[in-house]
Formats: sequence, C-alpha cells, structure tokens
Amino acid sequence: MSMPFYVAPEQQMKDKADYARKGIARGRSAVVLQYEGGILLVADNMSRTLHKISELYDRIGFAAVGRYPEFENLRLMGVRFADVRGYQFDRRDVSGRQLANIYAQTLGTVFSESLKPWEVEIVVAEVGDTADGDEIYRITFDGSIVDEQGFVAVGGSSEQVGEILKDRFVADAPLSAALNAATHALAHENGEARELEASNLEVAVLERSRHHRKFRRIHGSRLISLIEEGQRNNAANASGGANTTDDEADQD
Repeated sequence: MSMPFYVAPEQQMKDKADYARKGIARGRSAVVLQYEGGILLVADNMSRTLHKISELYDRIGFAAVGRYPEFENLRLMGVRFADVRGYQFDRRDVSGRQLANIYAQTLGTVFSESLKPWEVEIVVAEVGDTADGDEIYRITFDGSIVDEQGFVAVGGSSEQVGEILKDRFVADAPLSAALNAATHALAHENGEARELEASNLEVAVLERSRHHRKFRRIHGSRLISLIEEGQRNNAANASGGANTTDDEADQD
C-alpha cells in the first residue's frame, strides 16, 4: 500500500507564496502617488478595455496588477460593498480603510484555504479634503495590508520601480511633474530604459477639488500634453542644474 504524500504546512505556504509572486512579476507595474491636487494612479497597460485602474466609490480608487479575472472579481466585490453600505447608511460611511480590510480578509482566506492563491496585488487609495487626509493601502496576495505614505509601486519589478520613484517623488508636485516621475519609474522597470507612449499608459486621478465623485480618467490629447509638459519641465530643471554647476566652477 502506498504511503500518503505529506507536505509540511510551512512548505505549502512557501510554495503558494512563490507561485503567486512569480505570476505577479510576469506583468507590468502600476504606481500610485500623491500630487498637489490629490492622488495619481498610473499603470503600464496597452489594453483599452481591460482596466487596471478603476473607481470604487466617490473618493476611492483601485489599482491592481496580476491576473485580470481575479482582480476584476475583487473590484466588483468592492463596488458592491460600497454601494450597499452607502445606500443603507450614508455615503460618508464608506472608506478606503474598510475596503482595504475586506480585500485583505478575502485574499488571506483564499491564500490559506485554497490550493491555488490568487496572483494579484492591489492598491486602494482614498483622497482626503487635504493632503494629510489622503490614504493609500497596498494589499498583497496573502492578505497582508500596508498603509503606504506618499507613493507605492506594485507588480512586476515593484521594488526597483519604487526605488526609482522615491528619488523623484515630491508630495506637492504639479500633475505633469508627478506623471513624469511615475512614467520615468515605469520606463526603467527592468533596468533598461524604454519609451512609454500615451497609448501604453492607463492614467487616472482622484482630484481633491472635484465635487462628489473625485475619480477622473486622463487620456487622449490631455494625457499627451501632460506627458510633454512634464518632459519639458524636467529637461529645463536638468539644464538649470547644469548651468548652476558651471557657474560655480567658473567662480572657483
């Protein structure tokens, strides 16, 4: 009689985590960061219909990487929860923290009880009345939840993207500068510079000054003009720094 095959629980968890990380790493990254007018969400996404970035509720946005059917199920679950809670109580009773906790519980349950973990990593962002009230939560495949400060990168080579973004991030930067920082980080995701065109980007903002629904997509000519403006300003700042260095050398 054959002996039953035994795998230690620790090894099972490790195998599941490795499987999920490899699946997530195959996709492109997404970044979420603050700017002077709210929160910017940017994803490297060539599809015009399979969105990585979406609206969950009035002040709350959603960004995800990994397997589309899995994070789309999470998005729909979040929308339903927010709609029901807002209807039963008050729209102000729906918060990003609640949704992040629900996502963390769901992913934690799937990871511990299912044979196959979900290959997803998501961000829930809520824009506040002021920058101090902004909230950004990252939820990983195993249900871990992290309250991020200022910016976060998920998916793909997220650690590398995050390090590049850290060097350029300014919390009160204008939208064009924040977009330039985000696209620069995404373009250097795999250690090699590549050009990211507007058609390869999915961009949205949670705009503090908008009434009621804060979520707004940016595409077409508006996105192109913001990209060009950010590139011009970045080039001007770089040349200004070089001129200052030259002037200081002349004085010496």
